[in-house]
Amino acid sequence: MKIKELTIAEVEYIAFYLANSTRFPNVLESCLITPFASFGGKTAYRGVIGKSSMLFYLMIKNHPFQNGNKRIAMTTLMYFLYENGKWLRVDNQELYNFAKWVATSNPKLKIETVKAVEKFIEMYIIKL
Repeated sequence: MKIKELTIAEVEYIAFYLANSTRFPNVLESCLITPFASFGGKTAYRGVIGKSSMLFYLMIKNHPFQNGNKRIAMTTLMYFLYENGKWLRVDNQELYNFAKWVATSNPKLKIETVKAVEKFIEMYIIKL
């Protein structure tokens, strides 16, 4: 099954209604392109879980919006999963606490943090 990518317009729509926030130029584009990058014909992030983990991490850590980045990241994650026939069965507070943890994580531990995001998503992902 082909993984559906998100568009700038879709995430801007989410952000507008969640945070009424303006975004920083080119940061959102980078957050949405990176999870789908490939090198030598091989994808950098495998499957829905790999791509959604990197998307969630970047939407929080790269701050594409002036405010509401964690809320927008959580909603973008859920929207991306929904668009690809998946969902997270997780308590809202637990997801928010996890987003706060990602936000405070050391950027030097990016690989380890993204792996932790993958494990979190694997624990709660369900098929629609």
